[in-house]
Amino acid sequence: MKRQWWPLAIFAVVVGFLAAGLTLKPREVPSPLVGKPAPAFELPKLHAADERLAVADLRGRVWLLNVWASWCTACQIEHPVLVDLARSGAVTLVGLNYKDKRADALRWLQQHGDPYVTSVVDADGVVGIDWGVYGVPETFVIDKQGVIRHKHIGPVTPEALRETILPLVRALDAG
Repeated sequence: MKRQWWPLAIFAVVVGFLAAGLTLKPREVPSPLVGKPAPAFELPKLHAADERLAVADLRGRVWLLNVWASWCTACQIEHPVLVDLARSGAVTLVGLNYKDKRADALRWLQQHGDPYVTSVVDADGVVGIDWGVYGVPETFVIDKQGVIRHKHIGPVTPEALRETILPLVRALDAG
């Protein structure tokens, strides 16, 4: 190939990579934890700081871990969906209050409703890091053996519940 064509060839390759990148969906960041045991934690409960909850306490049931915070705007969008989910009784919903102040979190739940069986406090964000949390909200589906089966990034929508999360929960409950 002639020397004058190299810059054009390199430019074409770069444009190809950029075009491929534009087709990616940022909400579909793969989690290396899917298919692996949920990272262990034992954290204080939001409503009772002297009580603790551990992942091991939830073994034997299918459950969702929803990472949320009172300062999270997107959490406000998904919250009514979670309240409806809790009313349905379709699955155990546990909250992981992420990098928040206890008083702010309690006030937020009192104001907007509390869909969680319980919420635990991850004030410094260490447990969130263990779970691979990129930001809030994020929701994980955990099976009866304590294995993460799905990670939903961003606000849970009625469509995500109907098309992905609840069918998976039903299949895991049946198995």
